[in-house]
Amino acid sequence: MSEPRAALRGEEARDITRKTLAYLPQGVVDDALTIVSELVSNALRHAGGVTGFSIRLEADRVVIEVSDASRAHPHSPGSPAHVPGGFGWMLVNRLAGHTQIRTGPGGKTITAHLAL
Repeated sequence: MSEPRAALRGEEARDITRKTLAYLPQGVVDDALTIVSELVSNALRHAGGVTGFSIRLEADRVVIEVSDASRAHPHSPGSPAHVPGGFGWMLVNRLAGHTQIRTGPGGKTITAHLAL
């Protein structure tokens, strides 16, 4: 599914992901669900909400895009392990083979490429 989605919530994004990737191995689906959950949660928590969402299959990868209205880039604050939070961006980068952040006047889009 490649159409942009506005005002998306986490559960809806996960449902779209499950349907789009239904025939792929469960490990790929689980990694994609984790990436989607982290990116959507961060957009909701730190950037006022999701302004666009897409997930598509290419020949050798899943491409996930999440947009929001903030131009601020995500970061891992480096908090100690006993402090909750701060690990989502690190997790996205660990699971995805490649991530990209594009900013523009309306905010940013994060693209995560997950190898099949």
